[in-house]
Amino acid sequence: MNNSAEGLRALNLLKKRKILQEELELKKRRIEEENRMGNIDSKFKAHYDAIEQQLKSDTIGLVTLEDMKRKQEDMIKARQQQLARERKARLDAEQKKIEAKKQMTVKKQTLSFVDDEEEEEEEAVAEMEDDESKRKKRFGKNPDVDTSFLPDKEREEEDNRFREQLRVEWERTQAEIKAEPMLVVYSYWDGSGHRRELAVKKGNSIQQFLQATLVTLRTEGQFSELRSATVDQLMFVKEDTIIPHHYTFYDLIVSKARGKGGPLICFDVHDDVRLLHDAKREKDESHAGKVILRSWYERNKHIYPASRWEPYDPEKKYEKANNPEDEEHYSVI
Repeated sequence: MNNSAEGLRALNLLKKRKILQEELELKKRRIEEENRMGNIDSKFKAHYDAIEQQLKSDTIGLVTLEDMKRKQEDMIKARQQQLARERKARLDAEQKKIEAKKQMTVKKQTLSFVDDEEEEEEEAVAEMEDDESKRKKRFGKNPDVDTSFLPDKEREEEDNRFREQLRVEWERTQAEIKAEPMLVVYSYWDGSGHRRELAVKKGNSIQQFLQATLVTLRTEGQFSELRSATVDQLMFVKEDTIIPHHYTFYDLIVSKARGKGGPLICFDVHDDVRLLHDAKREKDESHAGKVILRSWYERNKHIYPASRWEPYDPEKKYEKANNPEDEEHYSVI
């Protein structure tokens, strides 16, 4: 209500200012008309036709020059007086309009408080009616009816918040799993095995693992062929399967990846499971992975054991063979 009262006061001030401007314009016009000076020719020219017509009608027959001039001056004075009366009547009418506007403004100001009270009462009644209508609508619903199939904004917002909460929690859990340490037992293979161990994180990629093994083997100084080698020239073979560099240990573990010779989810074994266990049974344990130079593989891929190796294909499924004496122990479906 304070805003409405301030708005009314501002409107009244604008109206007063407009009335004052009109009064100033009226006074200005009066002063200009009173101070307007001009020669007799310009004044006479404005009404020349009316005066000439009247002069012709009054001077019928022979008239002396003096009488002619006297009648002409009398007509000009009468015409000027008539124009002055008309101008005064017009200015008086404008003044009356301004006075009437002032009186209307004063009346509106005296009634503004009454109008404000009436507006407050009307707004209060309207708010009560809105509240009653809302209550009637709420009471009109049947709480026993199943409305889960209907669109509900609040329910959708709640579902979205719950999904977002689950997503954040899932990402946090996966980040914790990827940060977990794990021990990888590998063997640098150059025709014979040189077993080593390396601690990595489950979120590390095969390329990161090979880079770390390259640094470790160079530090030992036993393998001269690794001095100029890069990580792109190394390969990682696990269970007779060549694993690409972009895969992570986390990807293999989560997807329960399998290779040609067994599962690709355990990297901390120390012995050959085919010598210690029954090949008919599936074991979580597996062979140590091999780190080799790609150049060595290209020279010896037709000779055992490199002849058994094949690239990893996640779409390819392997099944344990029924014959325990099978050399590979696994057959492709």
